[in-house]
Amino acid sequence: MKKAISLLLALVLTLACTAAFADDMAKTPKYVFMFIGDGMGSPQVTATQYYLGAIENPDAAVPTPAQLSFTEWKNVGLMTTYDATSFNPDSASTASAMASGIKTLSGVVNYAFAKAADGTLELTEPSKLITEYAKESGMKVGVVSSVSLNHATPAAYYSKQQSRNDYYLIGVQALTGTTLDYLGGGNLHKMSVDDQPDTAALAADNGWTIVNTLDGFDTISADQAPVLADNPDIADSNAMAYEIDRIRRVGEGEDILSLADITAAGIKVLDNDNGFFMMVEGGKIDWAGHANDAATSIYDTVAFSDAVQVAVDFAAMHPDEILIIVTGDHETGGMTIGFATTAYDTHFDYLANQTISFQDFSGIVATMRDNGASFEDALAEIETYYGLTTTPDMALTLTDAELASLQAAFDLSMTPAADRQIGDQEKYLYGGYEPLSMAVSHIINNKAGLSYTSYSHTGLQIPVYAWGVNADMFNGMYDNTDLFSKTMAAMGLTVTE
Repeated sequence: MKKAISLLLALVLTLACTAAFADDMAKTPKYVFMFIGDGMGSPQVTATQYYLGAIENPDAAVPTPAQLSFTEWKNVGLMTTYDATSFNPDSASTASAMASGIKTLSGVVNYAFAKAADGTLELTEPSKLITEYAKESGMKVGVVSSVSLNHATPAAYYSKQQSRNDYYLIGVQALTGTTLDYLGGGNLHKMSVDDQPDTAALAADNGWTIVNTLDGFDTISADQAPVLADNPDIADSNAMAYEIDRIRRVGEGEDILSLADITAAGIKVLDNDNGFFMMVEGGKIDWAGHANDAATSIYDTVAFSDAVQVAVDFAAMHPDEILIIVTGDHETGGMTIGFATTAYDTHFDYLANQTISFQDFSGIVATMRDNGASFEDALAEIETYYGLTTTPDMALTLTDAELASLQAAFDLSMTPAADRQIGDQEKYLYGGYEPLSMAVSHIINNKAGLSYTSYSHTGLQIPVYAWGVNADMFNGMYDNTDLFSKTMAAMGLTVTE
């Protein structure tokens, strides 16, 4: 009798454990955040941690990195980035890999390919997006970016185009499709083409609420969906301002929305009983990397981390209902922590002297060119915005070699662009950007102990951080297309033809 009771108890216990395991496996998140730092690889994350650590702990006896909103999560993976074209991919193909699970060609948004009889690669059929699966499951869908909203990475989460440069057609898919409930951040790029309807007309005809004022963002709500949330402060190429410039301007009294603000507004629009999927891109990390501007890259990585913190704060109100994924699409610029002349030392605190992006400083250079400024005038502006000085025996005192490089860049910058003689050496030094802006960036980077190898993307593998429901699925090393399949599995969604 005792043996029978023991067997019965064992059976009950086994069934209970099995049921608990099944319930655990069946649990899926109600809210899913996919954060993509465009151009953000391990170097960008690490440099940001070291910079903040140096600023926050100036008297520390040993190097003390700071933590970002996601860097202490226990679930971390490593992901490849190569596409069907190159080990150095572009944002369209890498975002497509994450959004629809396919390898495709650089410059292509969510189209599969096949090898033709002559050996060339041909695009075939568009692929189904994770956002479409999410919408079919009853979730609302939002896409946020600090750059133009029909740029490659945000486009990959709602659009299918054979060329990422078809901005108008991508924007049309955003505003006339049925996937999106919220689209916010920068503005749509190139949305007035010949005699075709412009953005405002398309939005109006398709029931969108356009929010483009600070008051509008303050009162934004789910009742207005779908919402096109255009940041009222727009900088280059219909993108938001670089965070380093936003902070400077806020300090001067302006009121400018951050990526975190746009993310928080999106939660207000999307929150509902069926949950939501939101992709948030920190796009200007990439743009700063292309320009080899380390401080600007770091500040935009901080802005990205602040946006992730918005999701973490939201998770505190919805425990056991959220999955947050943080990653990049590729690394940009080949950022390296370490430089020849600083050897084994770094001086991340030097970067705190920089208060302007290469973009805004290029505007100052243009004004100097128009006004016939002298080299001494340029040095004064450089000291104001970067702290680099000709005063002897200072931490940021310019060497003779550095002054010579600034002089050469200044001479070229003071020449109208159409009249400049650009050879291989100039391309190597300045990468097609304003010469003086690049020369200044390189000098302060190197003094801080940082450098870059490229003005383009690199083939580095990218970390993946995950937190919340089914976050352990993202551990290990895998291909970027697996980020799609892992996210689908974590959400309990099945791929269909």
